[in-house]
Amino acid sequence: MASAEELKYWVAFSGVPGIGRVRISQLKEYFGDLQAAWKAPEGKLRQAGLDARSIDALVTLRPRISLDAEMEKLERHKVKAFTCEDPLYPPRLREIYDYPPVLYVRGNLPADDEPCLAIVGTRRPTIYGRQVTEEIVADLARSGIIIVSGLARGIDSVAHRAVLDAGGKTVAVFGSGLDIVYPGENAKLAQAIMEHGALVSEHPLGIKPKAENFPLRNRIMSGLSLGVLVVEAGERSGALITAHQAAEQNREVFAVPGSILSPASQGANRLIQEGAKLVRNYTDVLQELNLTIVVQQAEIKEFSPADEIESAILRQLSSEPNHIDEICRCSGLSMPEVSSTLAMLELKGIARQVGSMNYVLARRN
Repeated sequence: MASAEELKYWVAFSGVPGIGRVRISQLKEYFGDLQAAWKAPEGKLRQAGLDARSIDALVTLRPRISLDAEMEKLERHKVKAFTCEDPLYPPRLREIYDYPPVLYVRGNLPADDEPCLAIVGTRRPTIYGRQVTEEIVADLARSGIIIVSGLARGIDSVAHRAVLDAGGKTVAVFGSGLDIVYPGENAKLAQAIMEHGALVSEHPLGIKPKAENFPLRNRIMSGLSLGVLVVEAGERSGALITAHQAAEQNREVFAVPGSILSPASQGANRLIQEGAKLVRNYTDVLQELNLTIVVQQAEIKEFSPADEIESAILRQLSSEPNHIDEICRCSGLSMPEVSSTLAMLELKGIARQVGSMNYVLARRN
């Protein structure tokens, strides 16, 4: 485990573009420690094997970085920094080739024996995509699976919230420093994740989100996990990058099938064609990963409709979304009757609106 003095230099080097785990290893081997490497002149850095671009970046940044100020900033933001040589560094992540030399964490990382699954998908999910994400993720969370995702809009955010609603743990991997939540509207969600899991990044504080950071971020999501589940992804979705990285890391790849007519499912369907495990429900994931299903603590009690109106509306509800206008038409009830009864069924946890006045059964009778 790095001493407080050594950790300063790990943190400093983690902020230099072009210097990752391999080059840090080269520097340590050549200079004996990172403190000597940090202070070395250009000629020595060249002899140690650094290329011109990395040397220029290091020489430019060195005068601008106050090592003590960086450490104080980490303490102020309650961020822990684990080097890849630290026993607390996630062992599963260390299995991948390009694991980050330093991992920054707010909250608590999963224990080594806690299974993790990454969930990825489109930033513009359909009603179907949201529904299956909520249902599968909630069941996985109640089965003791920790969900890893990227805090992005769309499927990522749906997955994180579904875990929290189910009382589970989740990990969000940032493409920026942990003091910059992106997108900004997820600031409260990030806070909740930190309290029930962890926020993780390979970037030191102050690093802003950049487009090139997110594909790199995805390798950490899959690296922390036993597998990756793609819910909805178009032909060029970034979620497919995560799936391919997972395959290269010898992780399992799962995908939820979608309509062949839906652009949002083209990428996920292609993954299934290429050999990804087709997922219909959470048990498909648990069985493939050879994980024991944890019995859910609370059993759903039988529900008896309060009156004929509830009975008529329940007959129109299933796992497939049904619009309120269609419910009115098929039940023969008025809009006020249907609207007020659906609101009551939502309060009872029997019905759920999945967007645009479409309703599904929240649980089977």
